[in-house]
This record gives sequence, structure tokens and C-alpha cells, in this order.
Amino acid sequence: MTAALAIQTSVSMAQRIAQRAVDALIDEVSLSPKPGLVDRRGNGAHTDLDWALMCLSARTLQPFFQSMAEAGNAESGPTLRETIGDIGRQAETAMLAATGGVNTHRGSIWALGLLVTAAGSEASRTEPNHIARMAGDLARQPDRFQPQSSGHKGERACRDYGVSGARGQAQAGFPHVTGHALPQLVASRRRGDSENSARLNALIAIMQSLDDTCVLARGGLVALRAMQDGAGRVLAAGGVTHLAGRRALKQLDARLLALNVSPGGAADLLASTLFLDRHHLST
Repeated sequence: MTAALAIQTSVSMAQRIAQRAVDALIDEVSLSPKPGLVDRRGNGAHTDLDWALMCLSARTLQPFFQSMAEAGNAESGPTLRETIGDIGRQAETAMLAATGGVNTHRGSIWALGLLVTAAGSEASRTEPNHIARMAGDLARQPDRFQPQSSGHKGERACRDYGVSGARGQAQAGFPHVTGHALPQLVASRRRGDSENSARLNALIAIMQSLDDTCVLARGGLVALRAMQDGAGRVLAAGGVTHLAGRRALKQLDARLLALNVSPGGAADLLASTLFLDRHHLST
């Protein structure tokens, strides 16, 4: 293979990886009915978000995901971590410009950014667990240029409630994705659930145990327990394919809306799940 062809192949691969990340974000926001979250039905517990804005935001991020995948193919170690950190901050600026200052995908820029970089670094290995481990290794690398404090609500929730948040989830290799969501997604498909139901069950599996900082920031421990307990009831009823599971899902949605909380952290991890699933099946 000539050098020019190798570069062209690398760019083409990065484009495909980036598009899979964007598709995962759009699949996540389009999935319905999600408790407390923006979907095709409406805005969930949000007043500043809707389906169209989330889709616009997802498409805005495509070139930044591509740059991260390209960097993953070209660099390694601390230099790579700093490169994608800079790209991620550029992506956040572009996101806020496109949405009029609304935070639509800050968490997903972090999570998916690490995953697309890992996917770009080793084209021959597409297994979700392998990519998640590589992303975790990258997340633990230092970034000298990362702000010491962001002031974001999730960061405050980590401090106030002693949880690790999105950063800890990534540094641990995305255990809620590989240990909860993906197994539930596969199991639901194998028993004949529709794709929509399988994805909803994967989301609920995340919500059952995740210390979601978006929920903690807006509703505290009471809201977090309501989310986790309600999600547990959905799964105990057999998931959303069963009538009892759908009723439990509806009750959970009503409870989260009453508490004015939205499990945005779980949504970010669902998007990560859908990306890893799509990347593995598409390659």
C-alpha cells in the first residue's frame, strides 16, 4: 500500500467511525419512550432541549469525532490525550454556538470522543470490550491543558455526593456500558424483543445502578433512588416488552417528570453503547 493510499484509507475509516458516533447520538435521542429524557414524544424534564436541537447538535459534532478518530490512528500516549482534549474543547464550543448556548452533548463529547479515538487507533479490533478498555486507558492519561475546574453541574455533583461521574466511568473502561447495557441489549434481541424494546431495556439497565450526576445535580439522592428503584421494577417485570414492564416504565417516567430530573448521564452511556454495538456489527 502506498503512503497516499494509506492516508486515504485512514481518513475513510475515520469518517465511518465519526458517522457511527453521530448515528448513535441520533438513535439515542430518537428512542422512545425514555423516562425523563428528550425523545420523539417531547422534551422530557427539559425546557431548553428538543429532538430537533439534539439532532442538530449531533451533526455539528461529526467533524470533531472524525478528527479524534484520525488522531487515534496517528498518535498514542499522553500526546494523543492532549490532542483529543483540545479537539473536545473545540467541539464543545461548536456545539454551544450551534445550539445558542444550550448544553446538548457535553457528556457525549467526552465519552464518545474517547471511544471513537480508541476505535480509530486499531481498525482490526472492533470488540466493544476491547475498545472500551482502550478508551479507559486513554482517559487515565493526563492532559496538561485541561481546566482544573469546569464549574459544570456534574462536577459539583461528584464533589457533593462523592461519586465518580462521567470521568470515573470512562477511566474504569465504561463498566455500565460493557457490564450492563450491552449484555441487556444482546439478551433482549436474542429473546425476540423489537430493536426499540431492546434499546430501552439497555437504557433501563444503566439507570438501575448508575450514580447519574445529572439526576443528582437536579434532584439529589431522593431523585437518584427514585430512578434506580423505578428502573429495577421495569427489569424485574421482564422489561418493556411485557405489559407490567411498560406500566413500570410509564410510572418511572411520571416520577422523574414530577421530580423535574432527567437521566442525562444514562443517555450518554446509551449513546456509547449504541456506538460500540454499531461499530462492531458494521465492520
